[in-house]
Parts: sequence; C-alpha cells; structure tokens
Amino acid sequence: MSGMSEWGVALIAAGSAIAGSVVTGWYSRSAGIRQAEAARHAGDRQADALVESVRLTTQAEARQRSLALRRQTYVEFLGAAEARILTDRTGRGASDDEALLQRALSGVALEGPPEIAAAAHHLVDCLRRHEPPDDLQHAKQAFVSAAQECLHDPTST
Repeated sequence: MSGMSEWGVALIAAGSAIAGSVVTGWYSRSAGIRQAEAARHAGDRQADALVESVRLTTQAEARQRSLALRRQTYVEFLGAAEARILTDRTGRGASDDEALLQRALSGVALEGPPEIAAAAHHLVDCLRRHEPPDDLQHAKQAFVSAAQECLHDPTST
C-alpha cells in the first residue's frame, strides 16, 4: 500500500504544481495583456503625435506654396503696372500692355485678399484716368505696402 500512497502523494504534488503553474500562468498572461494594452496605447499616442506632426507640416507647406503663388501674382501685377506707367510716360510701349495689365489685375483679384485686390484696382483706375505721376506713385506704394503686409502676416487669408 505504501507504493500506492507514494503514487498518491506524487499525483497530488504533480496536480498542485500544475494548478500552481496554471494560476501563475493566468496571472502572467493577465499582466502580459495589461502590458500589451499599455504598449498599444503608448503606440497609439505616438502614432497620433506623428499624424499630427505630418498634418502640421503639410499645412505649413501648403501655406508656403500659397504665399509663393500670391507673391508671384503680385510681382506680375506690379510688372504690368510698371510697363503701363512707362508707356504713359514715354508714349511708347507694347501693344499688349493693357491686356497684360488686365490679366495681372484678374490674377490679383482671384488670389486676394480683398484689400490687396482693392489696392490693385485703385492703381489700375489711376492709370486709366492718366492721373499725375505722384498720384500713380502713391497708388503703387499703397498696393506694395498692402501686398507686403499680406505676405509677411501669417494670419492673413
């Protein structure tokens, strides 16, 4: 009978060891799941931060492209206005000066903002009314000042 009780003790010991490892394993698994969840949340936060960083970078790049387009549009308008001023002063100019001026004015009106478009329209009106050089200079300077303010103010639309 002692052989049987040794077997019984061995089975009980083995059962206890298995039960202990199952319980320990369950706790380990539970802790592992909690760690995995925490890592996933940390990963989510990192991913969210990366997405936000990319979004902000993309917005900044779009803003820079928009400002570059505006700057180019304003420069083209000024060039067309200067050509027209020169034509008025010398009586000589290209036959398409008026068309270029109108096209450049349309570009400024499209790009905006409204105060820049208004300053451009005022300069063109002065040119078409053949106002004195000082008045033209003031109108041109008003456009340049408004354009510079728009291009340097990051909150302008």
